[in-house]
Amino acid sequence: MLIRKEYIDDKDGFLGVWQISETEEELLLLFPEEIRPDMVKAVSSLRSPRRILEWLSTRLLLFFLLDDPKKIQYKENGRPYLADGSYHISISHTKGFAAVLLHKTCEVGVDIEINSNRVNKIAGKFISEEEYIDDKHPVIHRLLHWSAKETLFKLMDKEGVDFRKDLHILPFTPCEKGILQAIVTTDQFLNRVRIHYEVSPDYVLTWTLSSRDVAV
Repeated sequence: MLIRKEYIDDKDGFLGVWQISETEEELLLLFPEEIRPDMVKAVSSLRSPRRILEWLSTRLLLFFLLDDPKKIQYKENGRPYLADGSYHISISHTKGFAAVLLHKTCEVGVDIEINSNRVNKIAGKFISEEEYIDDKHPVIHRLLHWSAKETLFKLMDKEGVDFRKDLHILPFTPCEKGILQAIVTTDQFLNRVRIHYEVSPDYVLTWTLSSRDVAV
């Protein structure tokens, strides 16, 4: 079900979150009748039940945000785009949730991560020794680092990015909602980026826009 829909950046964009609580059949019934057969055909080639739910919920979320059925296509590297070019789009899934960020003129990045202690086991893969983790909220802080770097990676649209070496989150103390700062250092990028973040009981959410939140 749709749990969040809001305008961003003076109504030039949309941010939405869907809680994936429905079955495949229930999701299909939420689509307009005229496009439902296309959805049925599209998911018939997907084998994973979880992937089917993610695929359908993403398209439903997009439809609820724009009130218009849009076709999502993918570049060779997996980056999504709308077939009609009306908005830039970024998509994220985690267990039980999907997020979509849209903007008319800005490249976008969004990520959503389920609240889980599992992040402690993999933190060394994406957090460097120089990055600050709050002792009072280590799980949430690590999740925000992970999510923010996923958001940056989607915004950059570049292969071979090292999350530990190329993406650096500046020190911040996590709260329920705020903006964190990141430094991107690769051969093609040397930028300071603002990343919006939110913490809910179930997940963390991060997002950014290319022109508004990136400073050279």
